[in-house]
Amino acid sequence: MLNTWLSAAKLLKEKGLSPVVLEARDRVGGRTFTVRNEQTKYVDLGGAYVGPTQNRILRLAKECGVKTYKVNEEERLVHYVKGKSYPFKGSFPPMWNPFALMDYNNLWRKMDEMGSEIPREAPWKAPHAEEWDKMTMKQLFDKICWTSSARRFATLFVNVNVTSEPHEVSALWFLWYVKQCGGTMRIFSTTNGGQERKFVGGSSQISECMAKELGERVKMESPVYKIDQTGDMVEVETLNKETYKAKYVIVATPPGLNLKMHFNPELPPLRNQLIHRVPMGSVIKCMVYYRENFWRKKGYCGTMVIEEEEAPIGLTLDDTKPDGTVPAIMGFILARKCRKLCGLTKEESTNPQPDKNTNPQTSLSQPVHYEEKNWCEEEYSGGCYTAYFPPGILTQYGKVLREPVGRLYFAGTETATEWSGYMEGAVQAGERAAREVMCVMGRIPKSQIWQTEPESVEVPAFPFVTTFWERNLPSVGGFINFLGVASVLSVATAAGMLAYQKGLLTRS
Repeated sequence: MLNTWLSAAKLLKEKGLSPVVLEARDRVGGRTFTVRNEQTKYVDLGGAYVGPTQNRILRLAKECGVKTYKVNEEERLVHYVKGKSYPFKGSFPPMWNPFALMDYNNLWRKMDEMGSEIPREAPWKAPHAEEWDKMTMKQLFDKICWTSSARRFATLFVNVNVTSEPHEVSALWFLWYVKQCGGTMRIFSTTNGGQERKFVGGSSQISECMAKELGERVKMESPVYKIDQTGDMVEVETLNKETYKAKYVIVATPPGLNLKMHFNPELPPLRNQLIHRVPMGSVIKCMVYYRENFWRKKGYCGTMVIEEEEAPIGLTLDDTKPDGTVPAIMGFILARKCRKLCGLTKEESTNPQPDKNTNPQTSLSQPVHYEEKNWCEEEYSGGCYTAYFPPGILTQYGKVLREPVGRLYFAGTETATEWSGYMEGAVQAGERAAREVMCVMGRIPKSQIWQTEPESVEVPAFPFVTTFWERNLPSVGGFINFLGVASVLSVATAAGMLAYQKGLLTRS
């Protein structure tokens, strides 16, 4: 992931040590990937978004002179469901059906309540860890959701956030994941949330900046093949038969990529089994370019939340440059839909049948350029955005995720406790692993391994304000039990319609 190796090496170098970074690819950046060309100027085909509370990556960007800009959300968003488009404002689409309103409200409230019980640093120690880890998110949704509309949107919520399916992920792990990103509102929102901003010039600039600072310490096209701890020094051998010796080694790949390495002595049993059990998510990132930013002229910001099984894309955001040039829409093809379309070539995915009633020479809505990145084909990532934990894995193996093995220390965004899966998590993990090494060398006390980060002045975080109704509206089940089945329909309809008309149940 962006910055994990580099942020660790940068910190170690600043403390007077001599780190070497072995990079498997011919570029730095990992799961971030900025492409530069004439058509796009620059485009982030990997990790791109940053927002409030992601203070470490914002600090690094500032040190590198890389500025941020806000993703456009001035106009209306669109919720597309059952073949119809519904414009809205706010983070989540509003619901007109009274039962759906109660169901949606209870879903987000319940996930945040359950997440509040889970420790960021050790989710396996949560009071209900065993119970929730045996359950998938699909089973949890089936348990707490009464309406098909809530279940359908809940599925998309999992798809968008962890590029996997509700039936694939542990409820404990997903609830922890949302919690350590700040909750349902923070993780899903654009404004004041995880998708609020991008980097002017692209996110890879930060890795490139740190690599330039480290100079010849960064060795490109050097995939690690073997790590041997049997001697006085740790020996690291690369595929191109180069050998490096060090006192300590930080391994910063996704856990599953440890399977490409040979360890001597062998990894401990739980670590060895862990790396067989945490797959990567599935996503294709698409960028479609147009002659003109026609959606803004029609009063739309470019964000679409798409609940349609036949539509390949689940979420879009405006990707126009901050100066208004190079109009573009970014789309995510997620999880099951990504795997279904993995066999298509780029040419097949960019040549749909044209509308016979559309003149391609004059229509502003006809694409003029297309970029995409299928992260499932990346040998040294295995997928994106992050590794996920299936049911039963976190409670049995989670405790060894960050546990050193001899002189090996483990980083990577998967080991983070804040914004794991994001660039922020990658930086936190790299710097934490670097401080672990400095601690064992006697350079810092153990109390300094984990450090909080001051809030970014340029990108402050604001609290999300909930209404009285959002805090106190009953669930559908609770409402039925309270009123009795006979009187539910008339009272619920009246109450729900009144609340909707008053704007009391719109999350924003």
